[in-house]
Amino acid sequence: MKTLTIVALSLAAAPLAAQTGAVAGIGTIYTVAKGNLIKAAEQMSEENYSFKATPEVRSFGQLVGHVANANYMFCSMALGEKSPSSTDFEKTTAKAALVQGLKDSFTYCDKAYAISDAAATADVDLFGMKTNKIGVLSFNSGHDMEHYGNMVTYFRLKGMVPPSSQRGM
Repeated sequence: MKTLTIVALSLAAAPLAAQTGAVAGIGTIYTVAKGNLIKAAEQMSEENYSFKATPEVRSFGQLVGHVANANYMFCSMALGEKSPSSTDFEKTTAKAALVQGLKDSFTYCDKAYAISDAAATADVDLFGMKTNKIGVLSFNSGHDMEHYGNMVTYFRLKGMVPPSSQRGM
């Protein structure tokens, strides 16, 4: 249900973003999510990468891998090219490989968030729905923030302060 809500909001925002040239605005949200996700991945201990808040959900490491996989998928869609990644990071278990995979996925996405406003208005198919590349980038930013929120819970359950709450400490 959360994913459907994010898709709906992203698709609704896409035409407005195209009219206002908001690729940079979406990029601001992306930059915040990127910073928090990388810091969270770096700060969580290796032993807690297998931690699950409940047995039914992804482990912390699987969340990191899921975000990396999704970044490659969404950003390759926005760039109109095949994803350069052949790794399923959600199946990767080593912290160092996951942190590097996440960083690499964001480096790849940086190119997508740098596309021109004109290029960003090109139509694409997102999970069977018609939108434009701005809609895809908006969805990616929302997806990143959604899973950073999951990670915040994992941090709190482990008695840690998440990166977004560390400012000013």
